[in-house]
Amino acid sequence: MGGIKRRPDCQRGKDKIMTQERSGAVKIQGVPHTLVGPRLEKGDTAPDFRVVNVALKPVTLSDIKGQIRIFSVIPSIDTPICATQARRFSEEAAAMEGVRCYTISMDLPFALDRWCTLSRIDSFYMLSDHREASLGAAYGVLIKELRLLSRAVFILDENNVMQYVEYCEDIYSHVDYEAALEALRRLPGRI
Repeated sequence: MGGIKRRPDCQRGKDKIMTQERSGAVKIQGVPHTLVGPRLEKGDTAPDFRVVNVALKPVTLSDIKGQIRIFSVIPSIDTPICATQARRFSEEAAAMEGVRCYTISMDLPFALDRWCTLSRIDSFYMLSDHREASLGAAYGVLIKELRLLSRAVFILDENNVMQYVEYCEDIYSHVDYEAALEALRRLPGRI
């Protein structure tokens, strides 16, 4: 049988994460859905993950270390709310030294690249979790019933410690941009 082969150590960790389910943790237009993975909190160490960039190259947490990172998690870049979230956090991060925003979804890398091209913006850092749902399960944003990511924001410091965590109760709601940006500005060295 064909399929994706995983290293045994990665599979054991993923099995543990995949067994954690939070029934009714997110709604889609009022209908409850299950999120797979733990609910992370401020102060937690960011879990590792394996996603791909628009060039189809694997990216892990250790590949993007050494700076403050915003993980702007969205269901799909092809929706107005998700496009707004991607644009807002990317523009804010670009204006701050030592901060980078990564927009992460289950969209195929080709769709993410197309959106960036059509938006005429080349400063976006887009990551796709479509292969393994690794980030989705590790960060507790994988919608079990749909295999999409729920809307969320995670701000990590240079040491991979969560400095801000927000899970939206309904994926059709915007994140609290001002609260996230205020948390970012309070980090040492930020304006």
